[in-house]
Amino acid sequence: MNAEERARFRAFVREHHPDRGGDPETFVAGLAGFGAAAAPVDPDPDGRRFDAPAEVVGPLPLPVRVGVALIRTWRRHRQSRVR
Repeated sequence: MNAEERARFRAFVREHHPDRGGDPETFVAGLAGFGAAAAPVDPDPDGRRFDAPAEVVGPLPLPVRVGVALIRTWRRHRQSRVR
């Protein structure tokens, strides 16, 4: 969807959305029209999305673990003061 099509779609939604006082039937019909005009986009054109083996990540280095522990401690301390 290019910028012009996106602008037309957003203007249509602003004008016809039922939450903004538009007719629900007109809105649904318009969405169907915009949906038919849009080309479907394949999120994974290679087809390997779920075929790859799981990647095992090794343990984090010590400085990263210490940083994560400090952040968790800070958050816990902050949450206990808020309650």
